[in-house]
Amino acid sequence: MRAYVPPPRGGHYQNVLLAVLFATFGLVFFDRLALNYLVPFFKDELGLDNAEVGLLGGIPALTWALAGICVGFLSDRRDRRKVVLVVAVVAFSLFSAFSGLVGGLASLLLFRAVMGAAEGSVLPIAQPLMMYSSSTRRRGLNMGLLQGSSAGLLGGIVGPIVTTAVATTYGWRTAFLVTVVPGLLMAALVLWLVHDLRLRDPATPAQLGVATPAQSGKPDLRRALRSRNIVVCLAIAVFYLTWFVTTQTFTPLYLVEVKGFGPTEAGFTLSAIGIAWVLWGALVPGISDRIGRKPTMIGFSVLAALSPIAIIVIDGPAVLFVVLILTYTGLGCFTLFMATIPAETVPPTLVATCLGLIMGVGEIVGGFVMPYVAGWLSDRFGLDAAMLVSAGAAAVVVLLAFALRETAPARVGAAAGTEPAAVS
Repeated sequence: MRAYVPPPRGGHYQNVLLAVLFATFGLVFFDRLALNYLVPFFKDELGLDNAEVGLLGGIPALTWALAGICVGFLSDRRDRRKVVLVVAVVAFSLFSAFSGLVGGLASLLLFRAVMGAAEGSVLPIAQPLMMYSSSTRRRGLNMGLLQGSSAGLLGGIVGPIVTTAVATTYGWRTAFLVTVVPGLLMAALVLWLVHDLRLRDPATPAQLGVATPAQSGKPDLRRALRSRNIVVCLAIAVFYLTWFVTTQTFTPLYLVEVKGFGPTEAGFTLSAIGIAWVLWGALVPGISDRIGRKPTMIGFSVLAALSPIAIIVIDGPAVLFVVLILTYTGLGCFTLFMATIPAETVPPTLVATCLGLIMGVGEIVGGFVMPYVAGWLSDRFGLDAAMLVSAGAAAVVVLLAFALRETAPARVGAAAGTEPAAVS
């Protein structure tokens, strides 16, 4: 058997890995958000009310959460990552396509649930791979590009334009079916270009700046839960996932049913969310590399709380387009509380476990329960209720962020009177 060789850090491989994982995680959100953009096309055909739309938006979050918790822990315990990533990409691509074959709510819920489970396996694997192979000064930026900008570009910009165009021309079922092709292509590229990462293998040097593999030992969830940052990040995840999933689920309906936008106007306006996602998904973590994780979380979460309010009060597509680009900053913060801060807080062999736990708790409560609650409230009080739930959740995040302890190497090093070593 060939001896294990750890993946390189920095240099050419850092860029290759970023490109592959960027496209892979972007497709996760292209598939996940496709349902939201296609709801106006099939809501009446399948006889759905707003609560059922909320359930459809939330069910992938529930299975995503459960899979993320389990896969994050198992990948740390078994110390194998690449094969899980390949299987997950193939599975979510197939079950996203199967959504185009449904005959009613039950079958659509089933396919979206299995798809969500496969998608929930991707991030706890991808982020440790990216963090390990990133140079120190590009850690936050690379992780932000992977998790934030990729989802914004493919899920937020390309997604609403492509899915609504295909649905308008060929029908909503075809729009689901075509999602299988790019997914299978990315699975092949992961298999070909990505190196496996075994953090506990003696050949793997300590490159995460937290602890050596030998010191880290086996994953111990109790060690993670004794950390203040992990507990705060768990709470932040609940409210930030409420903000994200509620906004993403109900904004397409809000624009069509309340604002009276046509499909073209709605698609144009929704693409602003994608542009903001791409822009802030990279800038927010990059800024945090310089000024610190905590002030970045506070400032950009304030802006995020304004975006659902803007959807309520602004009627013109062009003005709303600009305002959403400026205020939809929250997805850049996701990388910080879900991956970067935990990874800088706990030993390397607990990173995927913590990422999966934070993502899982957030998805179960904020991603699954709260969209259904928002839909229930919307059936009784109008769709404004969903936007107010979203804005209120982001406001709570602002308060929670004050409890974080700083982890950015540049800020921690400055406070200690030292400068972190630059690694290219």
